[in-house]
Amino acid sequence: LSARNNHELRNVIRSTWLKHLIQHPSLSQRVLVKFIIGAHGCDVPVEDREDPYSCRLLNITNPVLNQEIEAFSLSEDTSSGISEDRVVSVSFRVLYPIVITSLGVFYDASDVGFQRNITVKLYQAEQEGIWVTQSEALFVARFSPPSCGVQVNRLWYKPVEQFIQPVEQFILPESFEGTIVWESQDLQGLVSRNLHKVTVNDGGGVLRVITAGEGALPHEFMEGVEGVAGGFIYTIQEGDALLQNLHSRPRRLLDHISNLHREDALLREESSVYDDIVFVDVVDTYRNVPAKLLNFYRWTVETTSFDLLLKTDDDCYIDLEAVFNRITHKNLDGPNFWWGNFRLNWAVDRTGKWQELEYPSPAYPA
Repeated sequence: LSARNNHELRNVIRSTWLKHLIQHPSLSQRVLVKFIIGAHGCDVPVEDREDPYSCRLLNITNPVLNQEIEAFSLSEDTSSGISEDRVVSVSFRVLYPIVITSLGVFYDASDVGFQRNITVKLYQAEQEGIWVTQSEALFVARFSPPSCGVQVNRLWYKPVEQFIQPVEQFILPESFEGTIVWESQDLQGLVSRNLHKVTVNDGGGVLRVITAGEGALPHEFMEGVEGVAGGFIYTIQEGDALLQNLHSRPRRLLDHISNLHREDALLREESSVYDDIVFVDVVDTYRNVPAKLLNFYRWTVETTSFDLLLKTDDDCYIDLEAVFNRITHKNLDGPNFWWGNFRLNWAVDRTGKWQELEYPSPAYPA
């Protein structure tokens, strides 16, 4: 597999182990090498994507700057009865840096004052490959009758009272993924609503609610029932830089499209010169590597005849003699062999570069 812009890496391969292969009297008759490249470049500049590994536009418009924003709100005609759920959670993703200053809970309009005991916690979805545990909430707010905070619209809010991170890291950075959990400490359930019955105030596009189906956290790591039982107040950071970025976006897009056309021409020329590239019908981004690989497998089945198939990346050096010696030594040349390093009991990444949202199990293999 090779990325569209990895021309230099492909040339290193052509001048090293691939050159050795072509000049080898026997291996040259046994091995066919192809670079697998996505036929389409992403038409969104890297600076304007939700993350550098996808082709999803960071769709921020009219950001709400220099003021506090309530993340969730109920419409005036929405009833506020108590549900049966004592634990409710919602996941979200930060698309541009924000600071959360307060956590809040919905209240029962039939109550006089605040009559509940509720804890609200914010968890990070994943931290350095390890799931954050119940005791490692980043922010916490505790509500009780003698300490219920302040009432704003149809919520009670309290400032966050506990931070794991040092003060300078209060900012939730771009690509942060987390979950807010509301827990009733009483026998009663929470005043909660499903995601379709609340208004999400995304500040102009700086955060996005993630449903369980999309997964920041897989189902087995979700706390309680998916929904909203309150909210949080946040502010957008680095507003001037954001406005400058949005202002320069049209010019950046034109330059990027022009660069894509040049890249297409260079790839066509490279393919014509070396005749060792297979273009597969995918947008060439890191998130699309699985689709890229599946399309390559389809091409091999439909176009070639082979006994063994080796997939590698363009930053790897392949010692083909060693590979064939190992195949012979281990008797791996029979049918239905799959040879490699397998991920056994390996946690599935839900965030970051190797994010996997479609694999249902929490660990490999399912």
